[in-house]
Amino acid sequence: MDWDVELDCLGLLCPLPVLRARKRLLGMTAGQVLRVLASDKMAAIDLPHFCVEVGHDYLGASAIEGGSAYLIRRG
Repeated sequence: MDWDVELDCLGLLCPLPVLRARKRLLGMTAGQVLRVLASDKMAAIDLPHFCVEVGHDYLGASAIEGGSAYLIRRG
């Protein structure tokens, strides 16, 4: 899947990946997709939970070198 913006949070610990994703999503338009790169294992729990709370679509995750890539569609 394609994305519009990529956010590198590799090496950052909870809650920074979610906080930075939140800030980046605020500057995006509805329907755009954010790709978040994170190495913190808690991002796998925190990012989907964040999306449910604020109304974004969590599109899933995939493994990358050094962590995971999470896709979020701005609601």
